[in-house]
Amino acid sequence: MSKGPGVQRMFDAIAGRYDLMNRTMTLGQDQRWRRFVVARAGDPGRGWVLDLATGTGDIAALLRRSYPDARVIGADFSRNMLAEARRRFSLQAIHWQACDANRLPFADQVFEAVTFGYLLRNVDDSLRVMREVHRVLRPGGRVVCLDTTPPADNLLLPLLRLYFRYGIPLLGKMIARDASAYSYLTGSTMDFHDAETLAGIFREAGFITVGYRKFMLGTIGIHWGIRP
Repeated sequence: MSKGPGVQRMFDAIAGRYDLMNRTMTLGQDQRWRRFVVARAGDPGRGWVLDLATGTGDIAALLRRSYPDARVIGADFSRNMLAEARRRFSLQAIHWQACDANRLPFADQVFEAVTFGYLLRNVDDSLRVMREVHRVLRPGGRVVCLDTTPPADNLLLPLLRLYFRYGIPLLGKMIARDASAYSYLTGSTMDFHDAETLAGIFREAGFITVGYRKFMLGTIGIHWGIRP
């Protein structure tokens, strides 16, 4: 069964409190990670940049502020998330679009960069999505991905498991009023590709100069690559 419809309903339901929940459960570090993503994407000049799974628009808005000449599209398949993004950044020249990452409604080789946060753990086939991203990037274009990654098996693992299993759903119940959504997000973190496996998927999709960096005790990974 496809994840798509259930994930779409979930994000539609939590859109209004998504930002507050992100700030709380990451201790405010999510903003730092987004700045790293935007820096890795690089200055596209007057070219087009696509922020997939844009959610409430943070990365898209940061791209627009960082690279004022860029033409930025923020895309998501949750219409409630897009409505929140439009509300938050109504004064910024960003194009908002509803779309499915499995079938991007864009021509080949049109973007200088594609970014996304927390997309791949919510799709059925990461490689398929990465091939779509590869298709819409221009040669030399960059992809940058922010997502969770399962924590390493070390002394901190039991504590991290407790936080993921009980802490995040409790915060979800208190702040987002939806414990089940954040229980799903916790499970999708623990079951997601490890960082090296995801780097391999980038390479299989055709990207070169693939690399990654981990944050927050190894539970967050930012991956990048270049379309040759």
